[in-house]
Amino acid sequence: MAKKLTPRNKDFSEWYNQLVKEADLAEHSPVKGCMVIKPYGYALWEQMQKTLDTMFKETGHVNAYFPLFIPKSFLSKEAQHVEGFAKECAVVTHYRLKNDPNGKGVVVDPEAKLEEELIVRPTSETIIWSTYKNWVQSYRDLPLLINQWANVVRWEMRTRVFLRTAEFLWQEGHTAHATKEEAIEETLKMLEVYFTFAEKYMALPVIKGIKTENERFAGAVETYCIEALMQDGKALQAGTSHFLGQNFPKAFDVKFLTKENKWEYAWATSWGVSTRLIGALIMAHSDDEGLVLPPQLAPYQVVIIPIHKTEEEYQKVTAQCDVIAQQLKKANIRFKIDARKEFTPGWKYAEYELKGVPLRIAVGPRDVDNHTVEIARRDTKTKQSISADNLVQSVEKLLSEIQENIYQKALSFRKSMTTRVDTFKEFEEVLNEKGGFIEAHWDGTIETELKIKELTKATIRCIPINNALEEGKCVYSGKPSKQRVLFAINY
Repeated sequence: MAKKLTPRNKDFSEWYNQLVKEADLAEHSPVKGCMVIKPYGYALWEQMQKTLDTMFKETGHVNAYFPLFIPKSFLSKEAQHVEGFAKECAVVTHYRLKNDPNGKGVVVDPEAKLEEELIVRPTSETIIWSTYKNWVQSYRDLPLLINQWANVVRWEMRTRVFLRTAEFLWQEGHTAHATKEEAIEETLKMLEVYFTFAEKYMALPVIKGIKTENERFAGAVETYCIEALMQDGKALQAGTSHFLGQNFPKAFDVKFLTKENKWEYAWATSWGVSTRLIGALIMAHSDDEGLVLPPQLAPYQVVIIPIHKTEEEYQKVTAQCDVIAQQLKKANIRFKIDARKEFTPGWKYAEYELKGVPLRIAVGPRDVDNHTVEIARRDTKTKQSISADNLVQSVEKLLSEIQENIYQKALSFRKSMTTRVDTFKEFEEVLNEKGGFIEAHWDGTIETELKIKELTKATIRCIPINNALEEGKCVYSGKPSKQRVLFAINY
């Protein structure tokens, strides 16, 4: 059985690292800063991927794939973009190895130097817009609504599995439009898709907002985001959608002939989420006993465990487990039967509690005789005996209740950890003693934003979209402010 986890309130970081390992989600790879996503962790990503992919296609997008390697010159074409990513790029300089003349393995062949270095994809705006130049000629070619599922490399020195690794998995949408208005509409539409996914499927309450100029994506005119709060009081950016204006179309000369027979540059967006969302799920919902997974995304929503002492009882209860499995399968409920004889029921209970399976069904000989099952919830750790006659309806109802309960618990936590302050003294006290989100006035200048970050390590997570305008004074400079913004220490 997995070892007992370090309590969250003792060492949240260690709790997280242990849980990722013990729940069999991922592990560190031989390549520094990279991770191996194990089958259970990848199954969780597949549920996210499948759900998001459906949502993208329902909004008119199609999938494509673009090269992993990007010519270095492409990154030079958009000044803000190259400045934003230059320090994180992995660069390919040669295309061949050869045996070491000294017999020490292989070495880079100095004769195989590339004429132009290639950048391992940190994001795909440049390679995609260089391609769109060939695809976009007329207004009839627009809008171009493309998504890509891929991996990217950003050379991180301080890494943490799922949250920040040198290589990670993600999706990146890249769209081209005929007008500015259409591109902005697309940007906000995809922000809404991410918001719905986070709240409905991840059971993760998030705040929609606009990034400040300092926090904006490199090369964007405007960056929109969803921000979530983790149980340690730190914020996590859970998704971004960027209005890119005409920066990339102009850099790669992507023009189209309008209905009026005039040449215009296209308007661009990009948007993405990554395997960081797995880290968000872990830190937002899980407890000291292990994962707590929302039923909508759990690799399996129900685990069925037979209880027996003799071989005769084993045959009796496993037959009933198979009947239950067929009922769940017909109802499209994801399940697993664990009939392994080499592990005790108690060991299995602890194992699936650690892995966050929403519901556990136990079937013993007496249950078969009484036509009942024992069903246990992971979120509340409560259990009850229910009739096997209406098992599917009971399971569906409980899964729905668990999903809502997990969401409401996270929402209540966020509300309790959101504080309004009006002075810098209050700001520092709340940040040091409580943490969480801080709503405070800001004068709108980069200088003040950077000074607050320097003094407190807190950053402006976003300017909330739904916040009402409110006259006030900046929490640091005392200058006039028209709206409160959201500060936090972030991952």
